[in-house]
Amino acid sequence: MHAFDVLGDPVRRRILELLAEGEQTSGAVTAVIRAEFGITQPAVSQHLRVLRDNGFATVRPDGARRLYAVDHTALRQVDEWLAPFRRFWTPHLSAMATEVARGKRLRRLGEGVGTNDARSAR
Repeated sequence: MHAFDVLGDPVRRRILELLAEGEQTSGAVTAVIRAEFGITQPAVSQHLRVLRDNGFATVRPDGARRLYAVDHTALRQVDEWLAPFRRFWTPHLSAMATEVARGKRLRRLGEGVGTNDARSAR
C-alpha cells in the first residue's frame, strides 16, 4: 500500500496524531477513535494494523497491554517524496515569517512611541 493511501484515511491520520503525542495503549487509542468516529474496536484494531504493517506505527507488549508509537520509517519516505514540491511553499512561508517579524517590530516601535508621547505630555 502506498503511503498516501494509508494517510488518505481520516481515521488513520487521527490515530497518527494521537501517537505523535506519545506512546499510547491500544485501549486509549480505541476510546478516542470510537468517540470521534463511532467505529467499533475491531475496526480501530484494523486501522492500527494497517499503520503498523506499512511502517507508520510500532507496537510493543507491556504485560497485557499493547503500546503503540509513531514509526518514523514511512513518514521519512513521505518527507522524501514531498521534497521536490517544497519549492512551491517554502518561499511563501519565508515571506510570511518576514512579514510577521516586520509587524511585531512595527507594533513594538509603535508602543514605544506611544509611551514616550504619553510621558512627554505630563
